[in-house]
Amino acid sequence: MSKNLGFYAVVLVLFGTGIYFILNYGSRLQPDPANAGPAVTQSTAHAQAGPEKAKAVGGGIASTLVENLRSPLSILLLQIIVIVLAAKALGSLCLKIRQPPVIGEMIAGILLGPSLLGFLSPGTQTFLFPADSMGSLRMLSQIGIILFMFVVGIELDVQHLRKKADAAVLVSHASIIVPFFLGSAAALLIYRSLAPAGVPFSAFAMFIGVTMSITAFPVLARILEERQMTRSHLGSTSLACAAVDDVTAWCLLAVVVAIVKSDGMAGSFLTIVLTLLFIAFMLFGVKPWAARITRELPEEQTGSIWFLATIFIFVFASALFTELIGIHALFGAFLAGVCMPPETGLRKFLRERVETFSSVLLMPLFFAFTGLRTQVGLLNDVQGWMVCAGLVVVAIVGKLGGSMAAARWTGMSWGDSFSLGALMNTRGLVELIVLNLGYDLGILSPRIFTMLVIMALTTTFMTGPLLQLRRLVDRRVPVMMGSGNSVQA
Repeated sequence: MSKNLGFYAVVLVLFGTGIYFILNYGSRLQPDPANAGPAVTQSTAHAQAGPEKAKAVGGGIASTLVENLRSPLSILLLQIIVIVLAAKALGSLCLKIRQPPVIGEMIAGILLGPSLLGFLSPGTQTFLFPADSMGSLRMLSQIGIILFMFVVGIELDVQHLRKKADAAVLVSHASIIVPFFLGSAAALLIYRSLAPAGVPFSAFAMFIGVTMSITAFPVLARILEERQMTRSHLGSTSLACAAVDDVTAWCLLAVVVAIVKSDGMAGSFLTIVLTLLFIAFMLFGVKPWAARITRELPEEQTGSIWFLATIFIFVFASALFTELIGIHALFGAFLAGVCMPPETGLRKFLRERVETFSSVLLMPLFFAFTGLRTQVGLLNDVQGWMVCAGLVVVAIVGKLGGSMAAARWTGMSWGDSFSLGALMNTRGLVELIVLNLGYDLGILSPRIFTMLVIMALTTTFMTGPLLQLRRLVDRRVPVMMGSGNSVQA
């Protein structure tokens, strides 16, 4: 111990003394004037103005800390800290009232935006989220969405869909066509007042129809898991219906995006053809090949860092391709998840690695970015709130009503049909992804964007209470029937 300590002291003294003499001798040297350029001249000017600037600012460590805090990296790190804290706090609160944590995270994003923080303390909101920082926040949130859609694709159980194909296709497509029709009809009434200038009615109406048709498959799966309904007949049927609904809705959205982003029908036709070819290549080429490769690999290699890196490259390459052909990158990420082999061990491994990182860190950034776009203050008159309420009613009637009617037609009881409709009415995070896509494409104005965000929150929040209401009714009916029989006796 003493020997090491003595060597440590000698090294410090010897080399520390050497550094001192080097700096002392070098301070007498002068650079060659021929090397002087704009940078030297500029630094000289700053050096001359240094004492006055330090005196004006006040010098000291406080001014230095403030200046460092305003750097882009410091602002981004501060944003991440505030966003994740707010998201997890409200997520935990929602969990205590038997609501999915994602609802609290969605609300947290809105509260950090101009709707609350910007209203109560505009200076704080501007400092936390300056305009020049939105680019970095948006890019990080987009990475989170890509990883999230990959996880959604992983959770899509194709074998389960085949077992319940008849009911799933009928109910899910009824839950799409009915709200799509009602949303398109509603677009007739709000197009003139709410559509952005230059957006054709067809694009606006189709997009409103898609927003009414969305079901949040991941949120629905979490609700069923928390209520221990996954293995029940209602739970398995609703999962199959939501999966078919998701696939169909994303295909419709891909068509809408292709039409909006292309120049004329020829461009949209080419984009759609390329999309169909890519889907066929992924499902009939990549998916069987990935399953074969996974079976041949030793088990320890499927959990290695190299294997995970290969998966990430595949996900981002798929996302890049769909972005290049004219539809959003999230479609490629979703298909990459669908192509993952059906082995439960591999899927569990990927979910644990990818979903944990994206849901804990990146997805709250997406909620905050959405909240910064949501301006509840734009609904500053009775007419605006009436239109918003009307859109919520259209969404509920189309999705819940359409699903319920179709489920009843397949032979389900009225109670199960109602519960299935309530589950299919869950829109959650997937709806926010669609809305942000419409906002980025210029299809949605800030006012209609805010209304549809409120609709997404409302329809997601009401799922739990509606399921609880159904349980209460089921408990009361036997009691009432029992008391009626005792009276008759």
